[in-house]
Amino acid sequence: MLPAPENAVWFDGQSARRQAVLVEVSPDGRALRFGGQVWPVDRLRQIEGAGLVLALLVADGDDELPHDPARLVLDEGPMAGWVRGNAAHLARRDVQRGTGVKIAVRVGLAAVALAAILFVLLPRISDRLADQLPLDQEVAFGQAVIGQIEGFLGGDRPLTCDAPEGLVALEKMERRLTEGQGLRYDIELRVFDHEMLNAFAAPGGQVVIIRGLLDAADTAEEVAGVLAHEIGHVEARDPTRLAFRSAGSAGILALVLGDVTGGTVIGLLGDHILSASYTRDAEAKADAFAFGLLQRTGIGTEGLAAFFERISGMGADVPEILATHPASGNRAEAARGAGGAAERPVLTDSEWRALKRICR
Repeated sequence: MLPAPENAVWFDGQSARRQAVLVEVSPDGRALRFGGQVWPVDRLRQIEGAGLVLALLVADGDDELPHDPARLVLDEGPMAGWVRGNAAHLARRDVQRGTGVKIAVRVGLAAVALAAILFVLLPRISDRLADQLPLDQEVAFGQAVIGQIEGFLGGDRPLTCDAPEGLVALEKMERRLTEGQGLRYDIELRVFDHEMLNAFAAPGGQVVIIRGLLDAADTAEEVAGVLAHEIGHVEARDPTRLAFRSAGSAGILALVLGDVTGGTVIGLLGDHILSASYTRDAEAKADAFAFGLLQRTGIGTEGLAAFFERISGMGADVPEILATHPASGNRAEAARGAGGAAERPVLTDSEWRALKRICR
């Protein structure tokens, strides 16, 4: 049964004038008629937030704009109830034709732009910043990064190991690798008390051995070989470039993902330094530097080769920096081919035992 005609208010969409109209349902029940207007029932849409009235608009059918600007306002009553029961698309939210395609295209373009920033523009800017950063600021930056990673690994617990005899042995190993080599950085070497099998370099000459590596090594020459590789990264300023790239990419991702707290920046920076995800070219150059340094200091590359061979079967338990890079070749084989055994031990047996116990 069709409702009786009712009074309503109509806004024509051209002016702010309220127009009183009499609304009726067409005899076939397919349209509302008022003031010379005919609004098909299947194109009626409800305006949200209208309160105690039913405010309607009409979809523009095949046009690009989703709705006619005119509005019809019905008091709650028989006519409003009939409309609610018979307008099948009353709550539908129309969008312009082709909106999905437009959104997909814009998202694609945004992804391409983001990739260009992260993988092309940002590395170039990071390299330029690393080259221009004053040495004292780089050292301070590296110390801050080390502090961040120590907190990341140990929480509130200090990780730096300081057993006196172990520190003496560690200093002796460092001198063997650096004295008379004309390095641009004063290497600051320390050991973190953590089971992770790793070593990493941070900006400004900061190098950290993690206890898990000492536990896995059989000889001081093996550890010295890993340190020589890290010193190669230090001399090339790779940690500084990596830190700038990580902070920059994390900052950009934080903006995109809405991380206003900076948690993304802190997390990614620490993670990238720990995983030392340098380019293959940087890794190859660090290896070449290490082979040369080990030969010049009489340590030889045999210890490093032996270490790589032993950990190669550990799989996912070994960071990529120690196990596989450069991915194009066998690092143990390359190390062995670059030189021979040590001319004289890096440490005495007692000093090596002291270094292994530096965290105890």
